[in-house]
Amino acid sequence: MPSKPNERQYRTLTATLAPLKRADEGGEEPKKRFDSDYYVEGYASTFNDPYPIYCDFAGNEYLEIISPDAFREADMSDVILQYDHEGRVYARTSNGTLLIEPDEHGLFIAADLSRSQASRELYEEIAAGLITRMSWAFTVAADEFDRETRTTTITRVKKVFDVSAVSLPADPNTEISARNLLNGEIEQTRKEFARRRMTHARACAVMAIANARKKG
Repeated sequence: MPSKPNERQYRTLTATLAPLKRADEGGEEPKKRFDSDYYVEGYASTFNDPYPIYCDFAGNEYLEIISPDAFREADMSDVILQYDHEGRVYARTSNGTLLIEPDEHGLFIAADLSRSQASRELYEEIAAGLITRMSWAFTVAADEFDRETRTTTITRVKKVFDVSAVSLPADPNTEISARNLLNGEIEQTRKEFARRRMTHARACAVMAIANARKKG
């Protein structure tokens, strides 16, 4: 499937951004990536973990996987942390308040939300469990599509623009961008579905004619 390198994609995960939990009594204190009382961390994406991105007219579910090597050449030089992908910036890699890096599990992020009143308020909402989802915006450099399993594997990310704490139960940008990415494959599947339906209808008609002749 041809990738669309200039089309921004959005993906949303559940319960991936949270303050670091303190250790139990006598246990080792978890390590923070920032020395901050307003610290959150999580994963914007996970590797080799299929997730649904679209369901077509026939009820077929389309899946997507992020390859562990997808970020090897990605531009992550100035990524920002936002809320609902809208204007205000709460943390940023270029000023040292946001860290974003791939590890063995996925695309890890950590943020220091202490620098402004707005970022501290965002931290409080995350800590209270009012915000439990994360979305990220990126462009695709290369991908592969398996028609049998209807699974897209993103093999190379071109650029990561932002990670965002999101409030909505589902991010509408996710389905829109996924559908745009899959448009060619969806149309191909639709044609194949129509062809099979026509073939089945013809076979049924032939059998009906044959049975009628036998009875006659």
